[in-house]
Amino acid sequence: MTDDLWEEHAAWWIEGFTDGADPEYEEQIVPMAIRELAGYGRILDVGCGDGQIGRAIASAHGSCVVGLDPTWNQVKVADQRSRARAELDTSILQGEAARLPFGDGVFDAAVACLVFEHIVDVDSAISEISRTLRPGGRFAFFLNHPLLQTPGSGWIDDQILDPPEQYWRIGDYLVEEHTVEEVEKDVFIPFIHRPLSRYVNTLVRHGFVLTGMEEPAPPPGFLARAAEYEAAATIPRLLYLRSEKR
Repeated sequence: MTDDLWEEHAAWWIEGFTDGADPEYEEQIVPMAIRELAGYGRILDVGCGDGQIGRAIASAHGSCVVGLDPTWNQVKVADQRSRARAELDTSILQGEAARLPFGDGVFDAAVACLVFEHIVDVDSAISEISRTLRPGGRFAFFLNHPLLQTPGSGWIDDQILDPPEQYWRIGDYLVEEHTVEEVEKDVFIPFIHRPLSRYVNTLVRHGFVLTGMEEPAPPPGFLARAAEYEAAATIPRLLYLRSEKR
């Protein structure tokens, strides 16, 4: 069911979040990925979608980037866009993070960008990334911030207080929960909420050392999309974890 929803709604993602359509990718995520993967030669892009992260890294650093995604409708577009940039050393495969079709230690780095919120078998996926990285290899791990994504969280417009206030309600943060959300009319996408400790402990268990963490403020292009977004300027939407394989 999860895979079917992604196949059905792949165009929603591609049209809304790639090719310059989304300011959070353009102003924040892509520049961070380029910065964090400088100096790495062979890179795996897990859950690559249309491949925009991999193309940006390959263009910036001359890296060899292999993109992998389970959704055929994403892979087709990623492959087309990769072929259109023949000067870049990029390739695209269909596959799952929990069963990577690569040998041990073949990559210098890996990146996963807003992907693990949709991966059911998080333990196998992180284990596989660790297996395919060389010792000292970097894992650049981007997540929708777990506080933002907690089921039941959201803005509360409290008119009972005097004066009225708006504040962010946090749902059942410690509960790992699978949901299917209507992200826009008739577009349903599966999400998995996990607390931050679940990800960090899984990384450590599979041989990673956490070397950095960032919770950047939303970028100007996102805040400018609606007047009410200015109220969210101090609430991070993105969480970045930098880890290295022991």
